[in-house]
Amino acid sequence: MLQTLSQGFRQACKALRGQAQLTEKNVATALQQVRLSLLEADVEYGVVERFTQRVGDKAVGTTVRTTVTDRAGRTQKLNPEQHFVGICHEELVALLGGDTAPLALKQPFSCVMMVGLQGAGKTTTTVKLALHLQRQGRRPLLVAADLSRPGAVQQLQTLGRQTNI
Repeated sequence: MLQTLSQGFRQACKALRGQAQLTEKNVATALQQVRLSLLEADVEYGVVERFTQRVGDKAVGTTVRTTVTDRAGRTQKLNPEQHFVGICHEELVALLGGDTAPLALKQPFSCVMMVGLQGAGKTTTTVKLALHLQRQGRRPLLVAADLSRPGAVQQLQTLGRQTNI
């Protein structure tokens, strides 16, 4: 699913590459790629339409900021393609609820089970979550319970060694 979404956003960026500004025509072409990738990823049709409508409304006719200051205070140059990605990011964050909620774990032990389709990124996300918990002063353990896929067990072991978890 994430690969499908990534491919759609790459195609959308390719449609905007080399453009001097975001026009109704080039934004429509880019949004068509985003729309297709979202639908292929089984996102509900109404959600896709509302998302693409909001992105289109924000993108068409706006002045593209050619520079922006990042969190570290550095000035970065932007092109219309990056501006479009920024609008998509803002709308995706708003679509997913905007605010983050802390992970409420009980003391002293908690268990988090990752469940999902093959190739959805569970192993990588698990290690990222463990790193996040480690930075909070916790001592996470990784347990590979997917015995039907030895590659997943090896991947978790490798990532655990690399991160000292």
